[in-house]
Amino acid sequence: MSVFESWSFSINRQTEELTRLWLAVNLTLDEGFPSHVATLEMNSIMKWKLKAFIQNTVAYLPDETSYSMYYWIQRHFGGLRRVNPTRKLQDGINTWKRILQQNQKPIGKVFFEVGTGRMPLVPMAFWLMGAGSTITVDVNPYMKEQLVRESLQYMAKHREPIAKLFGSLLDTARFDSLLALAQRPSCSLAEVLEHCKVKYIAPGDAAKTGLSENQIDYHTSYTVFEHIPREILQAILTEGNRLMRPGGLFVHRIDYSDHFSHSDKSISAINFLQFNEKLWDQYAGNRYMYQNRLRHDDYLQLFESVGQRLLATEPDRNSKLAELVQSGALALDDRFKSKPADILSITGSWIITEKG
Repeated sequence: MSVFESWSFSINRQTEELTRLWLAVNLTLDEGFPSHVATLEMNSIMKWKLKAFIQNTVAYLPDETSYSMYYWIQRHFGGLRRVNPTRKLQDGINTWKRILQQNQKPIGKVFFEVGTGRMPLVPMAFWLMGAGSTITVDVNPYMKEQLVRESLQYMAKHREPIAKLFGSLLDTARFDSLLALAQRPSCSLAEVLEHCKVKYIAPGDAAKTGLSENQIDYHTSYTVFEHIPREILQAILTEGNRLMRPGGLFVHRIDYSDHFSHSDKSISAINFLQFNEKLWDQYAGNRYMYQNRLRHDDYLQLFESVGQRLLATEPDRNSKLAELVQSGALALDDRFKSKPADILSITGSWIITEKG
């Protein structure tokens, strides 16, 4: 057997094993699916730990192989099995509404998004409400033309519900033109991005953009900051200060919860607060699930540390989690022991600031 054949055999065996394990996770986590169908591995290991094992294994592979394999797993067994752009469009709408609440008019303005993801749906939502343009940056080149095409097909098929989602914020002429573009068989991702005035930079560095000063009006992200180390976040916000025009806003939605709890309901949203840094890094120190575990007070200090002034927050408080902390049932790591229960039990927040 040649070296290449040996390597291919190894990769195929790995793919087969990962697929079997991932299928076990998703069958078990699927609501209403008979539990006896899941493989025997699920009886001896917590679901979130199995998911962590799979993600760590895939992340260990060379970049191109890793990205392809993880995408394949998501498409066949994960959240990309059925494309529905509604939630991400709603994320963009929610961001837009927070800007309006600050008595600003975002129509015609320039947005900067940290973390594009698989589809440019938040920038698309901004454009459908009248944004001038959006610069969106992602450290990972995750965007997929097929997913964008399927999203547009969904929007065309569900035209009325999508229009209702936007309500009076929707620019109907832009919506019509986007759906007309989507009907063209030869429509490419590049054409969609150009049509929606989206500049996509990936792989890119939101802390070192190379863009000129005073170029943007709004610096945004939606459940992205929790996946970035604190020191890099500080650099991203500092770069945002440089890019921001006078009177601009930083509008960020951050999810403080243990993301493994989103699919494994056997653990709490603050389950990860019990682990020390070394152990947590073993579980989630990879490109697919890294979480910094910063709490609400940490983020407020972070924004203040780069000279920004706090305008508004909307913390999601959970009384049951506060009781969990107060009861001592969750053994907190030393990093979190000094924090009060009302801080540890906040699972997410909007944070809106301006350059000081």
